[in-house]
Amino acid sequence: MDQAIAARARGQYGVIAREQLADLGLSARSIEHRVVLGRLHPVHRGVYAVGHPVLGRGGRWMAAVLACGPDAALSHASAAALWALQRGEPNIVDVTAPRTGRKRPGIRIHRPRRPAETTTHDRIPVTTPARTILDLAATVTASRLEHLLDQAEIRELTDYPSLAAIARAHPGHHGAEKLTRTLRRYYAGEQLTRSDLEILFKDLCRSHGLPTPHVDQPVQGKHVDFLFAAQRLIVETDSWRYHKTRRAFEDDRARDVLTTTAGYRTLRFTDRQLTTKPHHVASAIAAALADRRAA
Repeated sequence: MDQAIAARARGQYGVIAREQLADLGLSARSIEHRVVLGRLHPVHRGVYAVGHPVLGRGGRWMAAVLACGPDAALSHASAAALWALQRGEPNIVDVTAPRTGRKRPGIRIHRPRRPAETTTHDRIPVTTPARTILDLAATVTASRLEHLLDQAEIRELTDYPSLAAIARAHPGHHGAEKLTRTLRRYYAGEQLTRSDLEILFKDLCRSHGLPTPHVDQPVQGKHVDFLFAAQRLIVETDSWRYHKTRRAFEDDRARDVLTTTAGYRTLRFTDRQLTTKPHHVASAIAAALADRRAA
């Protein structure tokens, strides 16, 4: 029985609900006996950590969802953290749960007027990216909402038609009008700055054991984003804001001709590649550095 409990909890970040224990055949007395023995550790009412009480954030999120019933899903700021739309982990877990009637310590329960759009991500029931943005639009500042749209664009989690559609589908939602206005006036991805890209690329190099490049260096009279000088390798990081015009496109190619003639190799990556495929970017750079050393 303990092996069956552990197997069920393993797929849920180490937690299990009382109803699930009952489905496995445990009586209320058997559950309490395991609590006394230290095999089960109460996290919320009717939810237990299996084996030990220490949970990571996935376990805390899953425990909160399980505590709020079968139709519950992670939502709002907690969902934004799961989708990597914003950094940091909220101290209190946000859960959308239409059927939960009682308050639960450590959980902020949201009861939508209509069923929320949900899915499963990393094995955790969660509101969809579009619904998460709609929910947060009701409370965040205009700048924060724009940042959420930027991050959703970079990570290709949703798009403007989907966001506009979900706002239309919930006309009474407190965030619907604000989201609609923002979609009309703000183009996601335009405000990603050079400093943002610099931080992304430096973090990528550090986390993947790549050499530290020189930043904004002149080569053949043109400034390049990142330079591995010893290997004569240039890396350019492009965002839509800085490379959406024909002139920028042509300038990039003209600069590549100059640097190639001078014996440099140039690799180009988009902001989306840096955020969604960092391992592929790092592997390509590592291979290019190795080739340049061999040459």
